[in-house]
Amino acid sequence: MKRFFFLLLIIFTSISFSQEKRKIEYYAEQQEADEEKYPGATMLLGNVKMNHEGIDLTCQRALYYQKENFFKAIGNVFIKQGDTITQTSDYADYDANSKQALSWGNVVLKDPTMTLTTDTLQFDRINQKLYYKTYATIKDATNTLKSKVGNYYLENKKFIATTRVTIVNPEHNLVSDHLDYYTETGFTYLWGPSTITNTKNNNKIYCEKGFYNTKTDISYFVKNAKLYLKERTVEGDSLYYDKKKGFASATNNIRVIDTIQNFITKGNYAEIFELKDSLFIIKKAVAISIIEKDSMFIHGDTLLVTGKTKKRIVRTYHNVKIFKSDLQGKCDSIHTNQATGLTKMYRNPVIWSDKNQITGDTIYLKSNVDTEKLDSLKVFNNAFIISKDSLSIDDFNQIKGRNMFGRFEDNKLKSLLVKGNAESVYYNRNEETNIIETITKEISSNIEFTFENGIVESIKYLTASEGKTYPPSMLPEDVKKLKDFIWRESEQPKKMEDIFIKDTDEKKAPIKKGGLKKSAAILDEKSIENKKFNKEMN
Repeated sequence: MKRFFFLLLIIFTSISFSQEKRKIEYYAEQQEADEEKYPGATMLLGNVKMNHEGIDLTCQRALYYQKENFFKAIGNVFIKQGDTITQTSDYADYDANSKQALSWGNVVLKDPTMTLTTDTLQFDRINQKLYYKTYATIKDATNTLKSKVGNYYLENKKFIATTRVTIVNPEHNLVSDHLDYYTETGFTYLWGPSTITNTKNNNKIYCEKGFYNTKTDISYFVKNAKLYLKERTVEGDSLYYDKKKGFASATNNIRVIDTIQNFITKGNYAEIFELKDSLFIIKKAVAISIIEKDSMFIHGDTLLVTGKTKKRIVRTYHNVKIFKSDLQGKCDSIHTNQATGLTKMYRNPVIWSDKNQITGDTIYLKSNVDTEKLDSLKVFNNAFIISKDSLSIDDFNQIKGRNMFGRFEDNKLKSLLVKGNAESVYYNRNEETNIIETITKEISSNIEFTFENGIVESIKYLTASEGKTYPPSMLPEDVKKLKDFIWRESEQPKKMEDIFIKDTDEKKAPIKKGGLKKSAAILDEKSIENKKFNKEMN
């Protein structure tokens, strides 16, 4: 036991002795002492050199406090640590006990990956950390970083920069309040409000948390991410962007805003191909057109937008629903050309306009490109328009034919031309008592209708017609509803949120084969006269 304690005593004595030997080593051409002016210090003059555990320092003159193991260098200070780190400054203080160095006045520090310049720099040798609080500039092969406050970790080449941070290179300018930057890889981790600006095309990225590779221009953001492109703004919970490929993808709560037109697309997953002017959205995808303080919402399983501004094509696929305050619709797919204002609805389409339900094999809606108001309507093959009688539950006014061509005014159906195999069933009420007096069924090749507030105001038979009028008590059951009658009110989205409801038990009208033999021109909006209708539609 005595031998054990004796060995411990030798070890502690050895450690103490070695610690005593960790004194600063120095050299100077002249050494002086001035206790009155510099109490406890040795004044070193001329070719001053200092060494302490792997750090070498040279300067013009110095004060060495042997008792405190403290060295104060003055004038042309040069510090070298190992073979890789060098520093110059006007002044430097070095505490050998804590291995802390403080340099100030034109400080320049270099390692193999970067150059740091500042006014005042603290060097913690134990943790191999540099830190500053009065602005610094860091330059590497790719970027120039500036910040008011920062720490640099020598071992992993990492900067933690805070307060008024900028990173600049020939193509980008990054502004942030807090980021981590690795000088070897160019990786940047953003921890606060940050904006990256492309100096060539002024595209911008904003986020409050994310990653940015300054060498490859690939970025990924996960908090309040926004991408500002030339004609679009992309927002999402998370955002990936490859600037060189012009590709971006976004996830959850996505909004893509067309900054030229009043057009917004939303969803929970999107891909943007900037160089091809295309956008792909799925998961609750919806396209929103803002029209005179009202909005039209179009939802489908998949949304594809291609083309340049004002010439874009919007395609919506599968389980498509439309909602606008004065127009609703549903079909399997929609094709919209923003340049022409033409929207085509395919596979079992239905629209509800005012009090009317309109169906057919294919429906075309034409909007005025300038006002974005509905201009005209075309229904091809098996065209059918139904409106429920306003004062009864089971009575329906009906118009049926091969094709229909309609005209809108102020987004309300104003006139309708039925061409080919036209049939109608209409309930006639007394204007004063509102009691149904007769029910009329008419058959003609072509019939023209005019509407007022969704109700038929006048009927014009353009060819010979045959028909019959019945009193309510004498109406045959087979006359009450025309063939292929289906009332689809249960499928109608009554509010915007309904467009996301998938109908499961709907009674779908049969889809009949057969294409269009001849395309029809748009109706002349200044007239609905019989001859003009026939001329334009043929």
